[in-house]
Amino acid sequence: MKIRNTICLFVLPALLISFTAGAQERNVPDTVAGIPVNYDPSCIGEYTLPGLLVTGSGEKVNSAEAWMQTRRTEILELFREYQFGHAPGRPEDLRFEVFEEGASAFDGKALRRQVTVYFTGEEEGPKMDLLVYLPANRQGPVPLLLYLSFTANWSMFDDPGIKRGMVWNRDQEKVPAPERSPFGRFDIIPFLESGFGFASVYYGDIEPDFAERIRYGIRSVYLEPGREQTADNAWGAIGAWAWGLSRAMDYFETDPDVQASQIAILGASRLGKTVLWAGARDPRFALVIASCSGEGGAALSRRNFGETIAHLTAPTRYPYQFCPNYGKFAGRVHAFPVDAHMLISLMAPRPLLLQTGRTDLWSDPEGEYLAALAASPVYRLFGETGITEEAIPEPGRFINRIPGYYMHEGGHGFAKEDFSIFLAYLKDHLQTE
Repeated sequence: MKIRNTICLFVLPALLISFTAGAQERNVPDTVAGIPVNYDPSCIGEYTLPGLLVTGSGEKVNSAEAWMQTRRTEILELFREYQFGHAPGRPEDLRFEVFEEGASAFDGKALRRQVTVYFTGEEEGPKMDLLVYLPANRQGPVPLLLYLSFTANWSMFDDPGIKRGMVWNRDQEKVPAPERSPFGRFDIIPFLESGFGFASVYYGDIEPDFAERIRYGIRSVYLEPGREQTADNAWGAIGAWAWGLSRAMDYFETDPDVQASQIAILGASRLGKTVLWAGARDPRFALVIASCSGEGGAALSRRNFGETIAHLTAPTRYPYQFCPNYGKFAGRVHAFPVDAHMLISLMAPRPLLLQTGRTDLWSDPEGEYLAALAASPVYRLFGETGITEEAIPEPGRFINRIPGYYMHEGGHGFAKEDFSIFLAYLKDHLQTE
């Protein structure tokens, strides 16, 4: 698929003015890690996306069966090899300790359950705390939204009964979790009242978000003695966080109060990238909501706008979040064997909602929309309408389809009104028994 100056061709003039004004509003950096950043639509140029519906041997894919049996497998392997790395499977010694079975919370509206997931079975080995809220009036197992959080469970909710936990600070030290999350506290009552459970896990429990702390997370278990990395296609931190979400799913499959076939996952920014990859690699997740995932997530890499592979994998930034192979395409993105539309396609036919922000130019909300548009032919193999409009929707307009798209008026991450959109998407696309 060849695209020429996409934003100039497809975006309504009023919205084009809006995006240009957004760059001025945010005062976004024009250089990151010594690398220039482009926010000028006229400088995007031409780019050609890798084909979706043709196999590596050149055969056309014209059915859902052919997609699932051949092309999807090929694309998944390419992402493992060149972006996220190869992760191990479920550990043999994985075990769950339910240290709180069912305490009343939120004035009797919820049942609180707390679980420690031991990755290696050892008390002192890598582990994570999983917090689960279930509707108090449930009549059977419930569908659930699992949130991958930047901070400990204790900081996220107005509930004194939560285990406090530890977090990594900016000095790369583990300290007691703060009283409040810097991102604010979640109001999950609307989810509970609508019949959904809500769970959360702190990403730093799985793997620290620092290159220098690889020996303190789950990847340390699989390192060769005396080595910090094993191979150019070895899993990075995002692969580790996604792996941790799969271990949470392993627990949900044992919980009789949770409808394990209807688990949705939610994450923002680098954790938006993580939930996309988790949903791609683990088909047990029924639905994904990715917030402002940007480069390395839902935004097209070949579209030279905002953050690029070069910015993301610069030595002073986040190369450790990916496999080493990914950084090799920093200066030759045209040779990258995959792109974001292919990552989005790996969710098909399961529901996927991309949430972005109008002024978040660094994450390229336009590039995320165009990736969903380019991925939609795969969803149509399964009878879904997908994204059909070439022009990106105005802020506030909810495209409630599979895949779906919503852009709020603000910037990076969640806005308060986004959660009503998330809940609406869950109601329409998760099934209850």
